[in-house]
Amino acid sequence: MCGIAGFYQSDQNYLSAGYHGTSPENPWRKRLIAMRQSLRSRGPNDENTLLFHHAGLAHTRLAIRDILGGKQPMSAQYRGRGASIVYNGEIYNTCELREELKPFGMSWSTTGDTEVILNGFLATGTSFFEKLNGIFAFAIYVHQTKELYLVRDSLGVKPLFYSFDQNIDQTAVVFGSEPKALFAYGIHPAADRACWNEIFSLGPARTLGNGGFAGIHELLPGEYMHISASGCRHHFFRKLEAVPHHDSYTDTIRHVRFLLCDSIHRQMVSDIPICSFLSGGLDSSLVTAICQMYLKKEDAALDTFSFDFKGNDVNFQANSFQSSQDRPFAELVAKHLGTHHTLLECDNETQADYLFKAVDARDFPCMADVESSMLYFCEQVSRTHRVALTGECADEIFGGYPWFHREELWQKNMFPWSYDFDARKVLLHDDFSASLKMEEYAKEAYENTLACTPRLAEDSEKEARRREISWLNIRWFMMTLLNRMDRTSMYSGLEARVPFADHRILQYVYNVPWDMKCHNGQTKSLLIDAGTGLLPAAVLNRKKSPYPKTYDPAYEKMLAERLYEMVHEINSPLTGIVDPKKLDHFLTTPSDYGKPWYGQLMAGPQMLAYLLQVGYWIQTYSISL
Repeated sequence: MCGIAGFYQSDQNYLSAGYHGTSPENPWRKRLIAMRQSLRSRGPNDENTLLFHHAGLAHTRLAIRDILGGKQPMSAQYRGRGASIVYNGEIYNTCELREELKPFGMSWSTTGDTEVILNGFLATGTSFFEKLNGIFAFAIYVHQTKELYLVRDSLGVKPLFYSFDQNIDQTAVVFGSEPKALFAYGIHPAADRACWNEIFSLGPARTLGNGGFAGIHELLPGEYMHISASGCRHHFFRKLEAVPHHDSYTDTIRHVRFLLCDSIHRQMVSDIPICSFLSGGLDSSLVTAICQMYLKKEDAALDTFSFDFKGNDVNFQANSFQSSQDRPFAELVAKHLGTHHTLLECDNETQADYLFKAVDARDFPCMADVESSMLYFCEQVSRTHRVALTGECADEIFGGYPWFHREELWQKNMFPWSYDFDARKVLLHDDFSASLKMEEYAKEAYENTLACTPRLAEDSEKEARRREISWLNIRWFMMTLLNRMDRTSMYSGLEARVPFADHRILQYVYNVPWDMKCHNGQTKSLLIDAGTGLLPAAVLNRKKSPYPKTYDPAYEKMLAERLYEMVHEINSPLTGIVDPKKLDHFLTTPSDYGKPWYGQLMAGPQMLAYLLQVGYWIQTYSISL
């Protein structure tokens, strides 16, 4: 995993005025180095830049594979055509692709996947992108034709942002793994009405393609952008498709198990030891069990980590979303499988302090303490490991969330995890919330997503709605969690791999009828049946439990005090946004205002934390209202 950045313009000469590419006086090289340095947390092991007449490429490296030979930017020649690449990610079918490229007579100087992407592109063009199985974002600059290609994996696991330098022209493209790289180039962080709506009407979710700031965009999952002298063109190399499902339930179980085992086995590739995040839930436990199964064949054992909050053994309160604590189940799985297990705990003050650090990592207000605590845990894991496998994305693909099952939720004509706008407005100035037209903005985003749902004409009305709910989860809820996982892990110099986010699994399971996904009315029965024999029955049949949160009332009190101080300070960044009178009333009355404002757990305390993040973001990025 790495950080990538750069810029391009076909008519610009970045080596003008007698400055060569390595000259310390070259102003464009200085910009490129600044962009690279902004992404250093994503790649603490190595860094480099490459400046051409018409493009600049920067790379920071987290060395996982081909430690010595995988330096970037990497350049190659094939039949008189040359190109250079900066790449962030992992390709899991590298060996197969090398075999496919043998007839082209290529020579190899490395054992890693970067060279495979570059040579595959030089040999076969953009059609090679659809052959890639992995998580990736990369930029390829073609020397002779002065073209740039920006490419992102089909599920959007790896980020890639871009903007245009208006001081040059509309084809002067600036790109980076994170917005901070664009700011280091000189793009000014600014917010328009759409940005404020992304924060308050949809946040912490974000519209696909929206970079969070005015004028900043994000490449869509499965998309590549071709930039040349003739302009920018967007293409998709892979899209989710609706196709009839003909397999029996038994065959479906068998194929899901094969896909899952194959994906996990592929994602274990590493030149350094790997670990897994083990919550004790079905998803992470299956990933861990299959990992351990393969490691046992090598007489090795997996290191596993689980997360909790200090005092939760005393303060835990069961509810409809979280019926049991993770710790006993994680310990059960670790003992059953024989892993080397470590429990990590986060205290209240650390969780609150990391709220701002999480904004630094994301460049945007994010999932409040759900993100700040994960950032802390990733930081702890990164002290001993650089690669971790996680159980993210299973619920979105296999239908694990309540809104897949509770008709009153999936029949709502709005995002089922974020429909209560009263909760979102409870602390906002009336004039501010009214100016945003929050419901209207969210409804438009919702309907635009539904319009793109892959469908079959023969679907029943109910099955068609199930597809819509699945599609909404894939495009929105899953992306929110993937963004969280990428930024928290990479900010800590940790590569988090997501075996469920395999395009083959997504394509297959999306088309499995609901009565198979929820066989005999059992949530995620397809995944449970595919995992039979791998885990104790108590874990296989455990009720869905989301990412843990603290139940210590002292944590909410701490957030309340910090937000009160921020809102009431002179020149508060939240002036005109948060209504001080509403906040005072809120803090002197019970803070549980009913339905979570996002997802399953983000309610009162998380709203306070989120607003703290918004205030910090405004100050840090000099955002004007």
